[in-house]
Amino acid sequence: MRIWHQSFTVLQDLPAYEQTLREHIARIVRPDTEVVLHGQRPGTYPTNYPGTDLGFQYLYWVHGNQWVANAIRAQREGFDAYAMCTMPNPMIREIRSLVEIPVTGYGESSALLACQLGRKFGVLTFIPAMVDLYAERIAEYGLSDRCVGVRYTGFGFHDVLAGYSDPGPLIERFMESARGFVRDSGADVLVGGSMPLSLLLAREGVSRVDDVPVVDGLAATLKMAEMMVELRRVSGLWVSRHGRFNAAPPPERVLQVMEFYGLDRLLSDPD
Repeated sequence: MRIWHQSFTVLQDLPAYEQTLREHIARIVRPDTEVVLHGQRPGTYPTNYPGTDLGFQYLYWVHGNQWVANAIRAQREGFDAYAMCTMPNPMIREIRSLVEIPVTGYGESSALLACQLGRKFGVLTFIPAMVDLYAERIAEYGLSDRCVGVRYTGFGFHDVLAGYSDPGPLIERFMESARGFVRDSGADVLVGGSMPLSLLLAREGVSRVDDVPVVDGLAATLKMAEMMVELRRVSGLWVSRHGRFNAAPPPERVLQVMEFYGLDRLLSDPD
């Protein structure tokens, strides 16, 4: 099984994060599963911090075009699944209408898993501008009644990056923030925010805050991808094509439209 991993970061800009991804992936997937890492194209953002752009709705959606193109590439190149390893899962519904391979997303996979671990879940994020977007995405999954809310952790992206070399202070701040959130909201399960934070928590063995489970977002996304590939193989189960939101447009027309807008260049490897 081959899975295309997709990040909202430019992985070359974040070597410690990329290395931790590789190490954790090796621990969580099946021995016969190959996960190939992909990030956004070099130069996508003005700095190594995607949140500067992703806090603005238009820029968020424009950057999402890379996710669409890469899903098409993943299918063309023979990958068995496409794993969107970011909390907001840009255009995940539209992407599922374009490809036949399973498409899983961190936000959706973690929320669905959280519903099996407790009655109510809450989401923490280190990007305050993403709080409303995450809440909207959870509503789109139909899980608002199971979610107690989305809260800013009180620390930011560069604090998380520093935690990769000195995790103690960051973990302490996370635990304090998480305990306050649980106390205020009554959350039974926590989704530990954007992937760099979730990954760091998993690396440091933070799977619970007292009695409250903390979902490992990377594990949830990749294990869901493995499961969806296996379900298709053993039972023929795959995505719906019924109704407007699931209908698949002709592939040749998709390419024509991408060419018209100059997006077809995203279908090739960056120079």
